[in-house]
Amino acid sequence: MASRRSSDRTRTSADSPGATAAPRRRPVPPKPPSPPALTAEARHELIAVGAYLRAERRGFVHGHAEEDWLAAEAEVDALLKANPASPSQ
Repeated sequence: MASRRSSDRTRTSADSPGATAAPRRRPVPPKPPSPPALTAEARHELIAVGAYLRAERRGFVHGHAEEDWLAAEAEVDALLKANPASPSQ
């Protein structure tokens, strides 16, 4: 009869067949902080400056304040939509 040889070595989970070490994941870099949201007051000021500049170009002719405001509002909103990451203040 054949005799069994004993081993001095203890088997570990890494020695067992089929066992593999899990690949290490690289840490995910933190997301950059999002830019601060434009406040209502800052948006209002941008629109007011835009409306003033429009009126100035026209020579401050009376009767166009609402038209200037609405045009400046549309311009500011378009700029904010085009580049939401960097609101100018």
